[in-house]
Order: sequence, then C-alpha cells, then structure tokens
Amino acid sequence: MMFPATTVAPATGPVLRDIHLPPDPPWWPPAPGWWGAALLLLGLVALAVWLWHRRHGHRVLERALLGEVDALLVHWREQPQMLAAGLHQLLRRGALRYDAGAAHRHGDEWRRTLAVIPVDASTLDRLMALEDAMYRPGASFDIDATVAATRHWLLLAWRRRAGRKAIAVPQIAAESSHV
Repeated sequence: MMFPATTVAPATGPVLRDIHLPPDPPWWPPAPGWWGAALLLLGLVALAVWLWHRRHGHRVLERALLGEVDALLVHWREQPQMLAAGLHQLLRRGALRYDAGAAHRHGDEWRRTLAVIPVDASTLDRLMALEDAMYRPGASFDIDATVAATRHWLLLAWRRRAGRKAIAVPQIAAESSHV
C-alpha cells in the first residue's frame, strides 16, 4: 500500500494511547460478604448487650434481696423473735421459686423444701431453727450465724437457674390424710 506524497508516516510507527484501566469499584453498595459480616457483627453486639443487661439486672435484684436481709437485721436485731419471723418469710418467698407449696410446708417437708438448694446440714439446721424461734418470745439463737446461713441459702436459691418451674415436694402421708 502506498501513501500519498502529502502524508508523512512517522518513522517509529503510529502513536498509541496507554492502557486504560477500569475505574475502581464503588464503595457503595458493599459486596454481599460485607453485608453478612455486618449482620453477624450487629447480632454479636446485640447478644452482648442483652447478656450484659440480663446479668446486670440479675445482680441488681440480688443486691436488693440481700438488702432485705440486712434491713431485717438492722431493724430487728434486738428482737430475735421478729428477726426470725422476717428471715423465715424471706426463705419462704425464695422457696416459692422452686416449690409451689412452700408457703404451707412445716417440719420435715419444709426441711426437704430447703434441701432442694444444696447446702450443708448445719446451714439447714440453722434455717430450721428459725421456724421454732419465730414462735417463742425471748427466742435465743446465734443471730450472725443464722443471718449468714439465710444469706447463703438465698444467694444459692437466687443464682440457681430461674427458668425452672416450681416443683411439688411430696407431702408426708400423715399430713395428706388431714386434707
């Protein structure tokens, strides 16, 4: 092929433009993997907040429960019979979480109800002494040890899985015949 005389061909060849790269991908919308990672992170944050809130609320209620024991001790320390009645009432309220009939139990049935929470025998003996002390004027018992036993039992009862339903403790045959 011949070029006309008026056109001069460059000695090195035609002028070429440089390679054009495509533009960078936009940052929005993110790829599906980023959406999944964001949802997972959001779910983990929500779970952490929920667990913290639940634990914090549980601890607030636990401190309120122990505050009731302390308030009874401050108010009734000089009147052991009234202190025993107040502590016994707290134990009954705590036992109602696990035994629907706890308010009506006495004697060995009440001991079995208290024994649902795993405590040692001396703690159970101190708690059982409250049942007698609240009906005796001038009752005498080791106040500090009994309050400590009550606090210990209530903490264990409170920290036990709250989701369990109330159980029915079997009645003694002699009491069931009176019904």
